[in-house]
Amino acid sequence: MGGLLEVIVVDAADAEAAQAGGADRLELVRDLAADGLTPDVGVVRSVLAATDLPVRVMVRDHPDFAVDVEAARRRVGGLRAAGAREFVLGFLDAYGQVDVGATRDVLADLDGCPWTFHRAVDHAAHYRLAWDHAVSLGPDTVLTAGDPGGVEDGLANLRELAAQQDVDGVLLLAGGGLRPEHVTDLRAAGVRGFHIGTAARAAGGAAVLADRVRAWRELLDA
Repeated sequence: MGGLLEVIVVDAADAEAAQAGGADRLELVRDLAADGLTPDVGVVRSVLAATDLPVRVMVRDHPDFAVDVEAARRRVGGLRAAGAREFVLGFLDAYGQVDVGATRDVLADLDGCPWTFHRAVDHAAHYRLAWDHAVSLGPDTVLTAGDPGGVEDGLANLRELAAQQDVDGVLLLAGGGLRPEHVTDLRAAGVRGFHIGTAARAAGGAAVLADRVRAWRELLDA
């Protein structure tokens, strides 16, 4: 295949459509308008029952990337009890940098489950320092657009980081306003992971459509 394709889903119907279209992995969230918050445990169970794809579940209660550590740890416990085995998380402190201590505290409850550090890095005060801090925490994936404005504005950063992802020991997952015309450039730079949200959905942010996911699958495999 030409790269890992991860699709954002919010329910079982989305998961089924994403799998039918050829997605490799799902990111499960609620509230797309807030760029993805922690889903309810009932939704987690229904999505896990609807697909055999890997499902990474968001751990995020605040759109501003702040965290109440104890609340987040309780969330993780509930999500794991519901069957979640892969996660997405990452938090910023009051200075706009990766909150290494808080993230480590929450990671302790993952017990080694695979996880993605999400786009908090894009909104940090110092992007490259945030990338280094995120990598130091041990995710297998870092989701980034390279810039808070999205992939179009972050292409230069994505090219640079793609060249060092193997040294850093992570998969760079490009997402956040990703468009088909970005793929050739990013693949040439060495990007191997692609993350889509609204690009997989009907107009207006409605349900995931299998044919839209399939178009991305074909693009990556071309």
